[in-house]
Amino acid sequence: MFEAKLIRSSLLKKVLEAVKEVVAEGNWDCSSTGISLQGMDSSHVSLVSLEMNADGFDPFRCDRNLTLGINMSKLTKIVRCSNNDDSVTIRASDSSDHVTLLFESPNQDRVSEYEMKLMDIDSESVAIPQDEHDVYVTMPSSELQRICRDLSNFGDSMNIACTKDGISFSASGDLGSGRVTLRPTSNVDKEEDQVSLEFTEPCSLTFALRYLNFFTKATPLSSTVKLLLKTDNPLVVEYAIEDFGRIRFYLAPKVEDSDDSVNQNNTDEM
Repeated sequence: MFEAKLIRSSLLKKVLEAVKEVVAEGNWDCSSTGISLQGMDSSHVSLVSLEMNADGFDPFRCDRNLTLGINMSKLTKIVRCSNNDDSVTIRASDSSDHVTLLFESPNQDRVSEYEMKLMDIDSESVAIPQDEHDVYVTMPSSELQRICRDLSNFGDSMNIACTKDGISFSASGDLGSGRVTLRPTSNVDKEEDQVSLEFTEPCSLTFALRYLNFFTKATPLSSTVKLLLKTDNPLVVEYAIEDFGRIRFYLAPKVEDSDDSVNQNNTDEM
C-alpha cells in the first residue's frame, strides 16, 4: 500500500508544470524514503531528476517499493480539478492498475476523488555524473526566467559565460544581439535577491533556449535557482521544493562546428 498526503495541492501543481514539458510520461518511484522521478525528453538532450522526501508528506506510507507509470499531462488535468488550498492524497495498492487522488478542502466540507489509469513505461535509469563543477551560481529564479524569455527574442541559443567577475547570458540572430551580465551581490536586503558565484575555472557554453524556457517553468517552486557549469558537460539547473525536495534539470551543450560557430541544429546527447 502506498499513501502520501500533501497539505496543499498547489505544490503538486507547480511540480507537474515544471516537469511535464520535458517528460511526457515517466515512472514515479515510491519507496520508504519518498518519491523520485527521472526522465529524458524525446530528443535525449535534457533530463529531469525529481526528489520529494517522505518527511514532506503527512502521512507518508510505502509498504514496499512501488513504481507508478504516469502520463504527466493527464495527471496535471486531474490535479487542476482541486483548489490550491485543498490537500491532496495519492493512493495506490501494490498490484493496482490505477492511482487514486483525493482532494479535501481545508474544512473538509468538499471531498473529491479521482482515479487515473497507470501506464507500463519501459525506461532505464540514467547514471548522472557527480563530478565537481567549475562554476556554482545562485541567483533569483525570476531573474533567470526573465533572461531566458528576453533573449529568446534574439535567437534559439543562449551562451552562458562565467569568469570570476560575474556571469553573462547572450544570444544573437536576425534581430540583433542581446547580453545580460550579473555580478555577485551581497548588499541586498533579501537573501533571495542575491547573486552568488563560486568560481574555479572560466567556462563558456551554449544551450538551446527552448529547453531553458521549459526549465524556468519551475520558477514558482523556489525564489532562487542554482546553475552548475563545467566545460564540455551538461548544465545543471536546480530548484528547491520547499525544504523537502528538489528538481534538477540537465541540458547538454550545443555542438560547435568546424568553423567554431555554434551549430544551431545539433546538440550532444546526454
